[in-house]
Amino acid sequence: MASLDSPITIIRPHLIEFGIGTAAKLGKWAAEKGYRRTLVISDAFNASRIDLLELKGEVTVFAEVTPEPDTANLEKVLAAANGADAELIVGFGGGSAMDLAKLAAVLAGSAQTLHDVVGPNKVQGPRKAALAQVPTTSGTGSEAGIRALVTDPRTMAKLAVESLHMLADIAVIDPALTFSVPARTTAATGVDAMAHCVEAFTNRKAHPMVDIYAIEGTRLVGKYLARAVRDGDDAEARAGLSLASLYGGFCLGPVNTAGGHALAYPLGTRWHVAHGAANALIFPHVLAFNTPAAPEKTKAVMAALGRQTSENTASVFDAAYAFCAELGIEMKLSGLGVPESDLDAMADDAFAIRRLLDNNPRDLTRADIRSIYAAAF
Repeated sequence: MASLDSPITIIRPHLIEFGIGTAAKLGKWAAEKGYRRTLVISDAFNASRIDLLELKGEVTVFAEVTPEPDTANLEKVLAAANGADAELIVGFGGGSAMDLAKLAAVLAGSAQTLHDVVGPNKVQGPRKAALAQVPTTSGTGSEAGIRALVTDPRTMAKLAVESLHMLADIAVIDPALTFSVPARTTAATGVDAMAHCVEAFTNRKAHPMVDIYAIEGTRLVGKYLARAVRDGDDAEARAGLSLASLYGGFCLGPVNTAGGHALAYPLGTRWHVAHGAANALIFPHVLAFNTPAAPEKTKAVMAALGRQTSENTASVFDAAYAFCAELGIEMKLSGLGVPESDLDAMADDAFAIRRLLDNNPRDLTRADIRSIYAAAF
């Protein structure tokens, strides 16, 4: 793990507006910038409430974002973006909407295709349109970062694009937009935010400059997630989770996730399990597996979640499992409709995600991954 004298690059949106009632600040900001044509990329539900953003001028809405978007969904977004000729592109929704907005901002009107830019730093800039991100869930932290993911349906693999050109000009985080998120989704996305923080905190690339966000994000989830699940209108709890999600997004840029996300991805690409739910199910297994390699940090994670444990892996697993299960999250692969016959293929898929597995504090072999899936079944 890195020390204070290790170099690191910290990336943030140029402007962040945070707090209850800030959604309308996007329209004011856009008007001050003189943007006359805006494309909002959203799902059907959030498209019905874009008036909250108070955008002026000509506003085009793409309302067909799907969960875990694939390349076909991206092609529709790009067609809409090319047709709108927007000066401002807004991602309004969860991580799927925000990731598609990032890709639209750099690919619309460009000679580059998605496959030209997969990987780090392949986008040719500068982009033509400004980019705004407005999250409506507390989980992905996508508003803060420079990565976007879409699924290739042919290979059932996530295609990851990373570029500074996908950094938002403004991120508007209004926790009031999350009041309507159902309890089950609140629980799963909250654990996803926590997983970003925990995986960055225990990462081989962990750095003191990021650790402060990682452990505080974990603490915020430990303090507020159960409250928000019980009462979706709890403004303080919703704000706490929105901040945890943002902090998780801060962690993704310079450090990124590790084994937990690598093992969660095949659940989404193969069986369309929501990203947050997949991460929650996998979380206790990988945290316990990693404990021997990061005992002190694991202890700090569990304390931040309000759980006291020994350094014994079984103790860590039991406490982490209980934290998720008590939120009402399904914690068995069989309960999510994943067949046991697919565990080998999932292990192959996960083992191939080196960009994340190589960050894990303890080496995960293909056999280790298969054993974790079996234990989670």
